[in-house]
Formats: sequence, C-alpha cells, structure tokens
Amino acid sequence: MLTLKIIFWVLVFIVFYAYIGYGILLFVLVKIKRMFGSSRSKMLQGNYEPEVTLFIAAYNEKDFVAAKIRNSLELDYPKEKLHMVWVTDGSDDGTPDELRKYEGVEVYHLPQRSGKIGAMNRGMKFVKTPVVVFCDANTMLGNESIRRIVHLFSDPKVGCVSGEKRIFSKEKDSAAGAGEGLYWKYESTLKKWDAELYSVVGAAGELFAIRTELYQEVERDTLLDDFIISLRVAQKGFTIQYDPEAYAIETASANVKEELKRKIRISAGGIQSVIRLRSLLNVFRYGTLSFQYISHRVLRWTLAPLSLLFMLFIGFVLALNEGFTGFGFYCIAFWLQVLFYLAALLGWYLENRAIKVKVLFIPYYFFIMNLSVFLGFKRYLKGSQSVNWERAKRG
Repeated sequence: MLTLKIIFWVLVFIVFYAYIGYGILLFVLVKIKRMFGSSRSKMLQGNYEPEVTLFIAAYNEKDFVAAKIRNSLELDYPKEKLHMVWVTDGSDDGTPDELRKYEGVEVYHLPQRSGKIGAMNRGMKFVKTPVVVFCDANTMLGNESIRRIVHLFSDPKVGCVSGEKRIFSKEKDSAAGAGEGLYWKYESTLKKWDAELYSVVGAAGELFAIRTELYQEVERDTLLDDFIISLRVAQKGFTIQYDPEAYAIETASANVKEELKRKIRISAGGIQSVIRLRSLLNVFRYGTLSFQYISHRVLRWTLAPLSLLFMLFIGFVLALNEGFTGFGFYCIAFWLQVLFYLAALLGWYLENRAIKVKVLFIPYYFFIMNLSVFLGFKRYLKGSQSVNWERAKRG
C-alpha cells in the first residue's frame, strides 16, 4: 500500500501542477523578475509603423465577408500600410467573388481544397510586408489590435505576437459557452505571465502575427498550424509576446457536443505537436522556453489526463483498504473524486434538458477538456483526423 500511496501523491502533484501549481509558480517567478529584472517597455519604440498584411485563409465564409471587411477597414492603423490577403482555395459558395467586390483586397483562389495549411503555405508567397497578421474570417478584431501587435515587434527579440481570443458570452450561454469563457480568462492570465517571464508557448490561431521572414512552411498534415508556426519561431531564438488588448472576439460553441468536437481536434493536434516539437523538451538547449512549454502545454496533453484516470483507480484501491464507510483520508479523497465526476454527469444531464446550473459548468467543462485528450489521442493513432478544418457551430 505504501507504493500505491506514493504513486497516488505523484499523480495528485501532476494534476495540481498542470492546472493550478504552474500558475502559482509563474506568478512568484514574475514577481521576482519584477524586483530584479529590467522592463521590456524600454526596448519598444513608440513610432514603429511598418507595413502589415492581414492574412486570412478562408473556406466557404461568404456569410462573414461583409462584416470582416468592414471590421478590417475600421482598424486603427494607417490605411496605406495595411494590406489584406485572402486565400479561398476550395471555396464553392461564392466567397472569392464576394471578396473581389472590395477594392484593395487581394484574393487568391484555386478550385481544389488543400486545407488551411495548404492555403497558408501558398498564400505566404504573396506577402511582401515585414509583418503578417493571421486571423480567421469569422472573428472580429478590436479596433487597436493591429497597432498594439505591431508595437511589440519594435523589440528586435520578438518574432511572434499572440492576441487574445475572447468569447462573447450571454446570460443564456450553455455550459460550453460559460466554461469556455472561464477557461480563456484563466489562459489569458497565464499568457500574460508567460510573456513577462520569457515567452508565450503557442499563439491563438484567431489572431497572431510573425515577422514574415521567419515563416517556415508547415507540413501539410499539420493540425495546429498556429501552435507549430509560433513555436518554430521561438525555437529560432525569438520570443512570442502577448497583448490581451489585441483581441479577436467570437461567440462560444453552440453546445458541448460542438465544443468537444473542436477540442478533440485540438488534442489530436496537441499530440502531433508534442512529437514534432520533441526537441523543445530539451531544457538544457532551450532553457526557460522548455520549462514553460512542458509546464503549460505538454503536461495537459499527456500526463495530466492520464493522472486523473489513474488517481480514480488507485484511490478506489486505497479507499477499499481503509473501508468505504470510514472517514479515512483516502476514503474521503476517493468520494470527493466520485462527487466531482457526478457533478460533471449532472451538468451533462441538465445541459441536454436546457437547464442551466452555473455551479456545474466548471466540472462539466473540465471533464470535457480531459475526455477530449483521450479521444484526440485515439484519433491521432488511427490517423483519422482530417487536415481540413470543420468549424464548430457557434452559439
């Protein structure tokens, strides 16, 4: 039993560190750096205004074209320095024809669909500006987003800048919507601290930018293009910075089924990314970047979900040894785990009956997050995840 107890506590530590402990440690490290480190703002230039390309790879996005173009034209950045490039390969709903109605919009179209990566690799050959900003057709950008992103590039050490993904939430949001919103608020805080310590570990595909010269063609079967592109920039010795006021906003997933579909794809891509970026696991080569990458990303896509599963089984054995009707520590720990999963199950039951109990949103969404890792891993092993993105339905 002693061996099982040791294993149990190791599993508890992994789960706690992956979801909470790293955030606490990061906060402490950032506080220490503020006491002894230099301010990044000293490296920035206030009048930095290079030409920028707003790059959008779109597939059948005709319904969003008018709103997206209007939003892009209203951005606070010199109009003569902001270029728009759309790659619409495979679109058959009239998206390219709709885009050609607008002056100053470069549209590149091929009838065959080769996925988002194929469109990005092809479209980047037409980008001539020193900075390229990637965003989605169905997300609207904050008015100052481009200006704030570009400002961070005035530091020559910065190779990539990530904006913030914001979820438009409503009172009637589903558990998926509320859970997703809470998750991104927490992630935003971690990203701010990551950037302040050294570098963010991965950019959000809804809005991120890189120095054009640093773009490296991505393998055509890549599932998380934003993650791979941004971290390969970091591997070259540049940092990924983050500004939460440079944001892209979209509505939450329509329901948990749609959110699970999205997260399964992300999880399959996460496993693929861990394998392709395995050199980043070498902390002796990449130092702080490796520490942040393992703590913030790798554990959540690998050991943490497994630890949750084994904690339940080992907790059962330890509770059985103490007696289920007793009040021993491991007995209580086991029943608390059971209670948590029952809360998630109850959240699912009520969600399907359109009954909103917000206190259940967190366990429900947390369970969905970790379930998606197992399903994503299975999909990755089977090689059944298509490179063509199927957008989740939004609320």
